[in-house]
Amino acid sequence: MTTPAALTPLVRDRALALPADELPAYLYDLVALREHAAFVRSALPERVELYYAAKANPEAEILTALAPYVDGYEVSSGGELAHVRTAFPGRPLAFGGPGKTPAEIESALRLGVERFHVESAYELRMLAALVASRSTSGTRVRVLLRLNLPLAEESLEASALAMGGRPTPFGLDPSQADDMVRLLTDGTYPQLELRGIHAHLASGLAAPEQLAVAESIVTWASKLAARHGVSLREVNVGGGMTVDYARPDARFDWAAYGAGLARLTAAHPGLLLRIEPGRALTAYCGWYATEVLDVKHSHGEDFAIVRGGTHHLRTPATKGHDQPCAVLPVDAWPHPWPRSTSRHGPVTLAGQLCTPKDVLARRVPAEGLRAGDRVVFALAGAYAWNISHHDFLMHPRPGFHFLAGDEDA
Repeated sequence: MTTPAALTPLVRDRALALPADELPAYLYDLVALREHAAFVRSALPERVELYYAAKANPEAEILTALAPYVDGYEVSSGGELAHVRTAFPGRPLAFGGPGKTPAEIESALRLGVERFHVESAYELRMLAALVASRSTSGTRVRVLLRLNLPLAEESLEASALAMGGRPTPFGLDPSQADDMVRLLTDGTYPQLELRGIHAHLASGLAAPEQLAVAESIVTWASKLAARHGVSLREVNVGGGMTVDYARPDARFDWAAYGAGLARLTAAHPGLLLRIEPGRALTAYCGWYATEVLDVKHSHGEDFAIVRGGTHHLRTPATKGHDQPCAVLPVDAWPHPWPRSTSRHGPVTLAGQLCTPKDVLARRVPAEGLRAGDRVVFALAGAYAWNISHHDFLMHPRPGFHFLAGDEDA
């Protein structure tokens, strides 16, 4: 059964105030986002940089709210690169992701990207050639080799999504690491500087598992550096901090994670660690607010049809979970016909699409739910609108409201 979600006052007030024809809408509580980002930043020790993975939610207002608390942004395409660089001309950027094109790399070089996460030997050679062709004397581009490192089975079992530790399209096979280090240190590519190692191996891990993964990455990177007699200044241990959609009030234990990273940096003097969370920073600040259009009884179960659906909020369909939500009763009813009402117990909330997969939440404890009531889905601040199939059936797009009290955008 879906766990009810708590709403912030800003979100509750806006969800009730919006006219029905302005729903569905995304509501982002920027006050809550800044408070959460400040807490995360305070939990991290020195020599741990915090980059935000823009793929989680690239809205300019979200990026701006995070700006005081992050050291930079991680981008994974030419489009993200241009978008973030336009919003923040002077902030550090790291360019990651598989399948970078020559045009994207040329754009990244022109826009002054500070770090390249190199995914393959082909990509390294392409980057080296493109840097050399720019004829920029004395300029060296900083590289982190992304590696698909071994990962303990218990970490893979706990992971909601594995990008490493098994065959995947991401990063270099560990067997290639020595050859890649030699290419970057023997003078073959003098225009490139080996800065360190990147390894984002899994998502959906709690703090103890995340720490174990970080320790294994740093240990592996240290042994690699020792074999070649080189100094690796940076290790990026990725993101993937868990967000529990079944328990919307639960949070990743940033205090324990920060304490563990402090021990790790103390054991490796001179090493800079970098993390790049996305979902775990912004998921909690976003809500998807909508209106119940109809309630019907089918084969012993109640269903509520809401405005919008998974073409706006794809995460429950892709991850196979029920999106946590809150019901806001609305007593006003402007129509002459009677309101349809749930009378048989838990209600499944479905959208307007012509597919049985358009389900946002099952068995919501909402007996008495009526057409015209509002439903607000929580944890919609990351991987929600920006990964959804917006144009299926060509329904209107949702509104976007960035809430900051008297300074609402």
